[in-house]
Amino acid sequence: MTSNALRPLALKYLEPLSRAAADAGISPNAVSALSLVFAALSGLLFYYSGSYPESGPLLVLAAGLLVALNSLLDAMDGVMARYLGVSSLKGDFLDHVIDRYADSFIICGIFFGGHAQWQIGVMTIVGVLITSYLGTQAQALNLGRYYGGIIGRADRLILIMLATLVYAIYPAQVYGMSSLGWIILIIGVGSHITAFQRIFHIWKQLNMPSGDAGQKD
Repeated sequence: MTSNALRPLALKYLEPLSRAAADAGISPNAVSALSLVFAALSGLLFYYSGSYPESGPLLVLAAGLLVALNSLLDAMDGVMARYLGVSSLKGDFLDHVIDRYADSFIICGIFFGGHAQWQIGVMTIVGVLITSYLGTQAQALNLGRYYGGIIGRADRLILIMLATLVYAIYPAQVYGMSSLGWIILIIGVGSHITAFQRIFHIWKQLNMPSGDAGQKD
């Protein structure tokens, strides 16, 4: 995942911000909930951007900003929980549920808004949800979490944010789709490739002796 290369740089700025928020009395769960609100609002803006062509680029740009805020808060809540010493299974469960709803709001908002054909949109959201499911299913099988593959959640959000910038500059369609439509197609194909990568990894781990099954490649 390309976002892994940016992780050390992101943490350099994320940790002080997360600690400041925690010291101000803000709870990690509140940050998680706010991230979902931003995702839902971004989905609405993506949806309405297709209905108002004249203001479409501005709406898409605003939606991209909300996606960025969703991504920021989603990264902060975990850092805050560890800093406060309140990491728990309940918080982890809530974080995953919120992430799946956030993914659905953002991606469905884009193709419901007409930026991609519904067939492409359905293929993409199925790939995204299956990919995310496989990441945690490995843990359910006592293999440890596995989030490998070419496109993870952070990569998807980065691609969507880049597509909103391109759309704001050049909203015209290229071969029948705008930059948002093409990025949804790319995410869909990449997500299904990632799903098969994770399936192969989990299957290989299940075939290992029990003492080695929990080790990652």
